[in-house]
Amino acid sequence: MTPQPVFDKIDLHLIKVLHTVLSERSVSRAAVRLGMHQPAVSSALKRLRGIAGDPLLVRSGSHMVPTEAGLRMLEPAAHILRSAETLFSDARGFDPATSQHTFSVAASDYLDPLFLPQLVAQVKQAAPLCPIEIHSLSGQSDYRHRLAQGEVDVVIANWPQPAGDLHLGRLFGDEVVCLVSHNHPAVRRGWTTADWLAAEHIAPMPTHPGARGVIDDHLAEQGLTRHISTRCAHFGLIPGMVASSLLVLTTGRQYCERFAGHLPVSILVPPIAFPRLMYYQLWHPRTHHSSAARWLREQIKAVAASLRKSP
Repeated sequence: MTPQPVFDKIDLHLIKVLHTVLSERSVSRAAVRLGMHQPAVSSALKRLRGIAGDPLLVRSGSHMVPTEAGLRMLEPAAHILRSAETLFSDARGFDPATSQHTFSVAASDYLDPLFLPQLVAQVKQAAPLCPIEIHSLSGQSDYRHRLAQGEVDVVIANWPQPAGDLHLGRLFGDEVVCLVSHNHPAVRRGWTTADWLAAEHIAPMPTHPGARGVIDDHLAEQGLTRHISTRCAHFGLIPGMVASSLLVLTTGRQYCERFAGHLPVSILVPPIAFPRLMYYQLWHPRTHHSSAARWLREQIKAVAASLRKSP
């Protein structure tokens, strides 16, 4: 009897389970992401192991890690899923009212705090059946890899030199200002460059080892260093810390103005001239012509434009 070809044993759903389990490195997290019960994911993984002749995912201490064979399957699985989605979605066009396409956005929390809430609201209103996933950016996150793997559709950030192999769409520029407590001495008497450099500054955690960020990169170019006494990985918590201390936050005016109305804080112009912060969206060439991805990028651009006009 002729053995059944491996191809006949695999369907697109199994490929999706394979990619999700290997990406999440967890059956339980994969089940949540897939909207499946955990036993069903475990059963699918068992089938995949039998087809591959490899465990694919094994325990290492308290964590699960892909085997070498599993790692080799990750990119081909992502490619198959991308191709299948493009094959059908672009053939019939993207209809936001009926599509069930999943959108994935990775964004820096340095953004205007209204940006992501308004984006999600706009997407859900126009495309109510489309799930949307919001991912954070951190030092452990290789955004180029995530875009290439299809884990995210778009990255929104304000890095000064984004990767040249990605498509870029500018969203808005923003003036660099300082957020301080109403009680900060600089509110009453102003500050010199020396005063500002010596003040207690608060800054986000570095995005990767050795990274300084756009503010400190600009200072370094002038041979200057500010006194950073506090770092915080959660940018959205920083204005509250500033309001109850003498810490100085230096970032975009649009971000600071969202807090000036309901926290005891003031916005001051720094004594050093900084170039404008530029925010943009990045995407991989693989999604450049995708109708669904183009629609998402249009929503992001529209939200950015609406926030520029808002008071």
